Amino acid sequence: MKTYNGLFEQLITFDALYAAYLKSRRGKRRSWPCRHFERDLEGNLIALQNDLIWARYRVDGYRSFLVHEPKTRRITALTEFRDRVVQHAIMAVIEPLWERSFISHSYACRAGRGAHAGADYAQAAMRECLRKHGALYALKADVRKYFPSVRHAALKGLLRRKISDERMLILLDSIIDSYSEPGTPATGIPIGNLTSQLFANIYLDALDQHVKCRLRQRWYVRYMDDFVVLHHDKQHLQSLRISLEIWLGQNLQLELNHKTGVFPIATHNGRGLDFLGYHIWPHKRRLRKASLNRFKRRVRRLQRQYAARRIGFPGIHQQLTSWMAHARHGDATPAVARYLEQHPFRRES
Repeated sequence: MKTYNGLFEQLITFDALYAAYLKSRRGKRRSWPCRHFERDLEGNLIALQNDLIWARYRVDGYRSFLVHEPKTRRITALTEFRDRVVQHAIMAVIEPLWERSFISHSYACRAGRGAHAGADYAQAAMRECLRKHGALYALKADVRKYFPSVRHAALKGLLRRKISDERMLILLDSIIDSYSEPGTPATGIPIGNLTSQLFANIYLDALDQHVKCRLRQRWYVRYMDDFVVLHHDKQHLQSLRISLEIWLGQNLQLELNHKTGVFPIATHNGRGLDFLGYHIWPHKRRLRKASLNRFKRRVRRLQRQYAARRIGFPGIHQQLTSWMAHARHGDATPAVARYLEQHPFRRES
């Protein structure tokens, strides 16, 4: 495998750090850390540049908070704005190196892909399998506690397969070592880090390459820690499940969770594939009921904010636009429109 050198020199230029600052401030310009950094923008960027050059840079720390949609999770995020700048600068340099080698059907946290494209491919693969073989089964799996289970030593080894620049590797190692799951040293990456998205894809790219290149599974799709393999033979998928559980444990120290299973997919009615927020069949797709309920809760929250004059229609539109696109891909636009007609936004005069 080709390795790359001279990466650190690209990272530490003033232009690279300024470009990273511009990315870091998107959606954050009203936050205190961003405004504080901007008070002396040039001075802070030069100080950060010098810390990187002289190997004095260290991650300042993390804060944790809970999010409850779509499920309750603990998010760990950086506290200092300068750390966000460094992460954007790193991503600009190293992300293209892996993007060239990732498989086509890994869809999470990659430009031009995403959940909608992943659902489109899964549905197209279903139709192809059914057309060629007349039968359709799915192995649907997801990794148990994925981000908390990433082993630092294994991740560092995967980074060294592509990067030979020692100064860049020292910086990446320091970011990896800056966080560990409580009670499990040298394990875990923080969900809120920008680099964690790339690290998570690099870690499971080993699985992608194993499934596609060694096991030669034709219909395989992965979205972060969820993946699906389609086949016409149920026994083949049962054997594959056992094989992958062993491989993940031996090579990446990961486990599949209890929801992993093999099942038939109905052609029209009956059980579909529950994946990426949709129920998917070969020839139709429906938004999950849980997703529609989350939308209703979000609308009710926005209605309370609108009634209290804490938000206007531009802000409401911004928050609902992406969700409306998600609903449109699941043929749920009529249901959404009907709910909004029945529950209009109101404000006391």
